[in-house]
Amino acid sequence: MKLPSLFRTAQPMRFDIKPRFYDPVKEEIEQRTARIKKELQMEGKLPYEEGYDPENDSFRGSAIRGAFTQGSPIKGKTSTPFSNTGFLRLLIFLVLIALVFGYVYYGPDAVYYLLYFAIAILLVSLVVKLKGRLKQ
Repeated sequence: MKLPSLFRTAQPMRFDIKPRFYDPVKEEIEQRTARIKKELQMEGKLPYEEGYDPENDSFRGSAIRGAFTQGSPIKGKTSTPFSNTGFLRLLIFLVLIALVFGYVYYGPDAVYYLLYFAIAILLVSLVVKLKGRLKQ
């Protein structure tokens, strides 16, 4: 089980080579079956595949065309600075730095003040969230 972390660790790159083989017999068989299938479709003995245009001898449009620009879930998602993980890491880092420097310069009282300040911010954000939900 992986423990949660504040920082991303580098993942090792995977090395994967997929060998390619050339089989002239298999290629010839595929060409012959495609040609025979096309002839049978021209004679009307086999139905055309869905989306195939016999006049142009091609498929009508591509299903992948525009798939990356329309309707992507990321495009419509609104991002706030508080939902960004980078911002959250920065905020935690700054709080820890303030905690260390406050402890060094002001003693243990700085830790208590920072704790009270964090509780106050948490309560204010909770009230704001509840107020927003009550209006709906």
